[in-house]
Amino acid sequence: MKGLFIDDLLSKSSTTGSIFCADLTKRIDQFIEEIFKSAGSPSGVAICALGGYGRKELCPGSDIDVLLLHDSSVDVLPIAEKIWYPLWDSGLKLGHQVGTQKEILHLAESNLETATSLLSSRAIVGDNDVVDSLAEKAKDQWTERFQKYLKELGSTVEDRYKQYGEVAFLLEPELKQGRGGLRDAHILQWIEIAEPILITSESTVLLEAVETLLSVRVELHRLTGKRSDRLLLQLQDEVAEQLKYENADELMGAVANAAKVITWTGDGASRRIERIRQSRPVRKSLSRLRNIEIASDLDLDRGRLGLTQKADTTDPFLPLRAAVAATKCDAYLERASLEKLSESKTEMPKIWPKEARGLFIELLMSGSEAVSIIEDLDQYGLFTRLIPEWESCRSKPQRNAYHMFTVDRHLLETVSVAAKLTASVTRPDLLVLGALLHDIGKGYPGDHTELGMELVRSISERMGYENNDVELLVGMVEHHLLLPDVATRRDLDDDGTIESVANTVKTLSLLSLLDALTEADSIATGSSAWSAWKAGLVRKLVVRVQHVLSGGNIDDVVEAAFPSQKQLDLMLSGEEVFSGDQFELTVITNDRPGVFSKISGVLALNGHDVIGADAYSEAGRALSVFSVAEKSYELPRWENISQQVQLALGGRLALAARIGERSRIYTSVSTTAKPFEPKVEVDNFTSDFATVLEVSCPDGVGVLYRITRAFAELDLNIVRARVQTLGSDVVDAFYVLDVNDKKIEDPDHLNEIELAVLRWIKTDL
Repeated sequence: MKGLFIDDLLSKSSTTGSIFCADLTKRIDQFIEEIFKSAGSPSGVAICALGGYGRKELCPGSDIDVLLLHDSSVDVLPIAEKIWYPLWDSGLKLGHQVGTQKEILHLAESNLETATSLLSSRAIVGDNDVVDSLAEKAKDQWTERFQKYLKELGSTVEDRYKQYGEVAFLLEPELKQGRGGLRDAHILQWIEIAEPILITSESTVLLEAVETLLSVRVELHRLTGKRSDRLLLQLQDEVAEQLKYENADELMGAVANAAKVITWTGDGASRRIERIRQSRPVRKSLSRLRNIEIASDLDLDRGRLGLTQKADTTDPFLPLRAAVAATKCDAYLERASLEKLSESKTEMPKIWPKEARGLFIELLMSGSEAVSIIEDLDQYGLFTRLIPEWESCRSKPQRNAYHMFTVDRHLLETVSVAAKLTASVTRPDLLVLGALLHDIGKGYPGDHTELGMELVRSISERMGYENNDVELLVGMVEHHLLLPDVATRRDLDDDGTIESVANTVKTLSLLSLLDALTEADSIATGSSAWSAWKAGLVRKLVVRVQHVLSGGNIDDVVEAAFPSQKQLDLMLSGEEVFSGDQFELTVITNDRPGVFSKISGVLALNGHDVIGADAYSEAGRALSVFSVAEKSYELPRWENISQQVQLALGGRLALAARIGERSRIYTSVSTTAKPFEPKVEVDNFTSDFATVLEVSCPDGVGVLYRITRAFAELDLNIVRARVQTLGSDVVDAFYVLDVNDKKIEDPDHLNEIELAVLRWIKTDL
């Protein structure tokens, strides 16, 4: 839409949101009025705005949707040409229709897009009465045919959500079409015309949410110079700055909160529409279904739980009792009742009574049903009355590809999964509470684990838990990443690894809680955070640590599984082995510099992600075993890969050049919201026989090849590797020895290793 007549609006950065939209709409209106006058201001003709233009929500990249409305007696074609051509010549993206009132209404009967666009119609120039008449009749027609239109709207929603995802939880949300986006807000406005169902509190927050997303959309269009409704990562800092947010995190928190409000409002509207639909055919028999009193202060009405007139809204735990009752009755909480509770200012006791703590745990134990109910409480500020520390987590974005949800929703999803695992622990109450609070520190600046430990101590003491239970909950927060990190980054056949975890956890009770929390946390994080491979490693670690904590000898459980006797025999036989089986590649060859690196390079060249690797050398021979991720049911082409490995080891394959070319072809814009500098961490304590080097860096084609090429440059011997992709980042752990097969403890040597690794990671192959 950029042109000379709106350049001043685009450059006026202080004007944002609906104010900008109104100014832009006014400017376009004036332009169309001038064109209409130059066409002779024909009688019997009017131009009206439709859709977003009609709502005065024009963004810089929006289409200008207009209707040329005319009497049936008017020869409209020459008039239309005099109006459309100047608009096209101006560069406006015009969406135009021509017709009589009867023709347009007839089209709207069968065309949902026309029907909805007319709901926002308004006169720009010409005969206003004709436009007003059309608008009124269009609304009447919408109301009369509402059930048909609603069914058609519903049939398109799921497909739209599948295509665009959920605005609140995406790294790069689609502000208009995604779930919780502006289109959903428009649908709510259309529904209100036929069935006024929103309560005051919903209408208020809905308007605020629309203003937030509209403001962001305006700046997005202004920055890109085009219609672009996906808020890309590289634009988020600029949009945040323009809208006076402190940073992109704060911006994305506001976007997530707005989207959640729109989604929440839509969910409530859907429930009420369903109630209306169900009630109409059986109106005479409703008296038998209504107002079933389930307590002195709560009654149930066809799946909706509300307060009775006798309810004591000053009871600080009444929202909690209502929430638990809703889970038991498979009901939802009436929002008018929630609004009434939110208006009641009640003092929470310094220490919870035992009954309240029991109710809270019962709510969490209801699992997936608790998610929507807690979010209902949260929307009215009732959940933060129970846990004030929750406020800082509300709609807090995590801004990485690893986590699927905002912090608050992630915690609720973790509870939902943990509730299914309570049979595996002796203290189910601590499991679900620890699941709810394990990331509570993410709402605050600083190390989220250290802060979370302080917060959970305060929260659990306030809930009335005894000291031993408090310490277990604090331990769950402190060590909630211990098991997955060790399982995927350390050698579980190294007795030092098992002893280290046992010394950290100390008790079987905490180990059991951490085991279940690890599974729940991982599943709730996202698809890349839990797999059969990771689950197997965690289980192996837990079983071994359990044995040690139960008084067993570590030698009983930690037996050298690698290399096997068969592998040793093959090494000593001098036979060359290049064998792929399922998702594992085994290579036995003469030892030479860079064997590990070259094999990993060939795997990268063939698009395979390495998730684990073992290496062993003896008597001038080298054994390497690589496990690759299962991306599909199709097995890797091991025969081709084996041939390429032989060429690479023989110096007859230009690996660096080929990987560099693949990187240029397949590398797209990074999905890491906060690009971080690669780093190398040294662990000389976990293992008794090797130095562990942990390398963290953004993912990319051939990353493992680059890292291990640096090791080869310094003649390091890789004996184990654990490779983990966390969304768009990787954390690789390598057990290495120096040229004399000893641990590396010299600081200067370690500094050189770090220098080499960082250089190779950043090298453009």
